[in-house]
Amino acid sequence: MSGYLVSDNRKVTTHRFMEMKQKGEKISMLTSYDYTMAGLVDKAGIDAILVGDSASNVMAGNGTTLPITVDQMIYHARSVVRAVNRALVVCDMPFGSYQVNAAEGVTNAIRIMKESGCDALKIEGGEEILDTVKRILDAGIPVMAHLGLTPQSINKFGTYAVRAKEEAEAEKLLHDAQLLADAGCFGITLEKVPAQLAAEVTKAVKCPTIGIGAGSGTDGQVLVVADMLGMTQGFSPRFLRRYADLGTIITDAVGHYVEDVKKGEFPNEKESY
Repeated sequence: MSGYLVSDNRKVTTHRFMEMKQKGEKISMLTSYDYTMAGLVDKAGIDAILVGDSASNVMAGNGTTLPITVDQMIYHARSVVRAVNRALVVCDMPFGSYQVNAAEGVTNAIRIMKESGCDALKIEGGEEILDTVKRILDAGIPVMAHLGLTPQSINKFGTYAVRAKEEAEAEKLLHDAQLLADAGCFGITLEKVPAQLAAEVTKAVKCPTIGIGAGSGTDGQVLVVADMLGMTQGFSPRFLRRYADLGTIITDAVGHYVEDVKKGEFPNEKESY
């Protein structure tokens, strides 16, 4: 089961992530939230699948990522894991599952890993959650950090605008990245930060960086699969490249189905028993 540009079909692990950075091999990552899509994405040769808390928006129609629960994230992650043979599967820890204290964060992290079967977890935040990250790592759970625009903090920031444009915030982001990498995180997602800063972080830390709206200087890229396939409407940030227009294709297909049913043209004789 090989992808288009993938010659190494071994299971992708966190160790392989480090190898890819050292070799200068770019890392490809997309979100998935269900069995069918995850199977297609994995078959195409993706290196990593993020079971993002963006499922709150994409799958449930919520305005933010905040409402999604641990139980719901486990459901989505378990569905994805069942379909995947090669990709590293990373699951987001949702809002409220690790912010209260380190002990609760570890408890929820262990539960997500045990019940979903995913390979690693992703956690938003910097120095303020460092103790929790260390405790989760001490429990034997791989952690990907997430800096820059952190959607779980949308009510604090009040905007989805680019982060770390000012010097003080940029310095904090670089400082946080170094702390998280030194603590043992196997990767860092950088969301909506200036390209120059993302490239600087990438050079400064030993673990791979995965960008979304962070320029080409990161070690890899991630997009929401429904966005890059053109299934979502009315969302066109600068960083998004649409590789298909499935929204139109699906709408047209359903429309033709409706027409055939209404005219009595489906099913025909060959499609009947």
